[in-house]
Amino acid sequence: MTLNPNRAPDPRLICALDVETADEARRLVERTDGAVGFFKIGLQLFATDGMTLARELKSEGRQVFLDWKLHDIGATVQKAAAVLAGSGCDLLTVHARPQVMAAAMRGVEGSGLKVLGVTVLTSLTTEDVAADDHSLSPAELVEHRVRQALDAGVHGVVASPHEAARVRYLAYEAGREDFLIVTPGVRPAGAALDDQARAATPAQAIRDGATHLVVGRPITGAENPRAAAQAIAGEIALL
Repeated sequence: MTLNPNRAPDPRLICALDVETADEARRLVERTDGAVGFFKIGLQLFATDGMTLARELKSEGRQVFLDWKLHDIGATVQKAAAVLAGSGCDLLTVHARPQVMAAAMRGVEGSGLKVLGVTVLTSLTTEDVAADDHSLSPAELVEHRVRQALDAGVHGVVASPHEAARVRYLAYEAGREDFLIVTPGVRPAGAALDDQARAATPAQAIRDGATHLVVGRPITGAENPRAAAQAIAGEIALL
């Protein structure tokens, strides 16, 4: 199923602009025009012209996800979040640590910028988590950090599709039906997993409770990125 070309982009689909330069990112935005309206700017672009690009995209009426995973002492995170809140961007990631999340929330107060706590990276396996001196499994560690995120009052979390259903349950249990669950590691059926250890299809992620899907290479590496994005949007259109 593909989208009607006259239909507005599905706001649940976020295209990851994980490229080296802002010019490359601008070309991808152009090549997905009409199919994607929400874009993630990650650390590669953060190191170059990430904020310039973010402001450009916002001026064009697009939504922007700043995936910068802030992690520092509370005062520093609060000041950084306050500066970013003035950009008009939509989502910002911080590490899901109580002090960090609370500081970020103070920084964005009064703005439209929503804070997401990053739980466990989707590239990590049980062995990776154990090597980091954790006795919990990835799923258990995600649950622990989601509970802390709910206590901190952040707007949502980043978690793999494998944990989306449990996160949604915990959010409902806490009376947070508005809690955002942003899921990387989304791969259309038959696509390469690349470095994602805990992936799922777009439809499965949405069914399990995800509010947003972050998709990179299946769109940006496609011969026709617009068509690739339309196919993913079509898969979730009726969900």
